[in-house]
Amino acid sequence: MSLMTTGKTDLDPAPLTVEDLKRMPDDGQRYELVDGRLDVSPAPVFAHSRVESRLTIHLGVIAPPEFEVVSTPGINVNADRTHHRVPDLAVIRADAEESPYLTKPPLLAVEIVSPESAIRDHHTKRQEYEEFGIPSYWIVNPDPALPSITELRLEDGGYREVTTVVGENVLKTDTPFPLSVVPHWLVALGNRRKHVGGSDEAAG
Repeated sequence: MSLMTTGKTDLDPAPLTVEDLKRMPDDGQRYELVDGRLDVSPAPVFAHSRVESRLTIHLGVIAPPEFEVVSTPGINVNADRTHHRVPDLAVIRADAEESPYLTKPPLLAVEIVSPESAIRDHHTKRQEYEEFGIPSYWIVNPDPALPSITELRLEDGGYREVTTVVGENVLKTDTPFPLSVVPHWLVALGNRRKHVGGSDEAAG
């Protein structure tokens, strides 16, 4: 007696969903999902955390009350909850809060590049955020010698690079609200509160 097979077995694992993330250890690593597969990033180093904190505080201080600046929000990128991303920072409308995770595109997503995340941030997440419909995406390079911010905006279904601002130059944009920020003061020692917004006035 012969057996006919299809090449598949019952041992094939089912796609993971966000419910499975609850079982992940609280070890400081970032757990994301890509098409039902786990995507794990190491805990951020101090330089990364410093940029994330400074940018979150700066944008939070200058954001109009109808906006909210959120650090590391979980976002379900598809309805099956098998694709889950955690940007370093996001801006949403205050009335768009969802729990436990966002399911609609934030107005802005920000990723701070680390050596192990460069391909993911510049290519993989760029495509995912583009397809999900996030209107604005920033890629921040925290290199102390040459920090930079690249601003991308969604136009006709694809991201267009608006500008890349380096060092002590000022990024000025009106998306998601009028703001300015100096990459240098996201990484440098000194009176960053006075200069991070590109002016001599305290920015928070």
